[in-house]
Amino acid sequence: MIRKFLFLFFFFLGVSIISIIFLPSLIMPNKVVLFGGKMMGRWAALCLQIILQTKIIVKGKDNIIKNEKFFIACSHQSMFETFYLQTIFNSPIFILKYELIKIPIFGWYLKKIGSLSINRNKISKNNLGLIDKIKNSVRISERPLIIFPQGTRVLPGETVPFKKGVGRIYDELKINCQPVAINSGNVWPKNGKLALKQTIIVSILPAVKPGMNATDFTSYIENKIYSELNSMN
Repeated sequence: MIRKFLFLFFFFLGVSIISIIFLPSLIMPNKVVLFGGKMMGRWAALCLQIILQTKIIVKGKDNIIKNEKFFIACSHQSMFETFYLQTIFNSPIFILKYELIKIPIFGWYLKKIGSLSINRNKISKNNLGLIDKIKNSVRISERPLIIFPQGTRVLPGETVPFKKGVGRIYDELKINCQPVAINSGNVWPKNGKLALKQTIIVSILPAVKPGMNATDFTSYIENKIYSELNSMN
């Protein structure tokens, strides 16, 4: 219980300090803010490793797409992946809930690094233009796009169907997809029940080339990611 309290205390303390230190970066080049994001990812890993005695294993680094445009489709069980994946990939561009953009300071950083928001509760002009914004972000940036096809954090063992949006993005962008499976919910689940001395596995799966239809693609990566998650148990 004490270790779990210490983890949350030091994790959020560190993130807060980094956020304050990097406030001037909001009027500086994006690469400064992105460096701050990587620091948060490393801090999250350090807190897990030292306080919760978590072992972090990254599999499939050889599968990381190089010298080509791609987007990441990742399972979502925890806050862990939103921080840590910034240390593996080239500062991904997040597609995230509109509510996160409205958080003071943190939301400012999300806007600064070009994150794209979607309001799931209503149809809006911004939602309707999201695909165009995604296309433009991919066109002008070397950073990969990242999407969590489950739409929200899920508990380990849950098999929530992937949202259709990931298939549309694949169909519209016509670039490679990098599927990623992470079992972070075994350590840091959405219900807050932190676990000690567990292992988080980040499995980077082989790229999926463009050319499939949207429905088949969504079904394919859903099966691949859930199969990989099941093999981690």
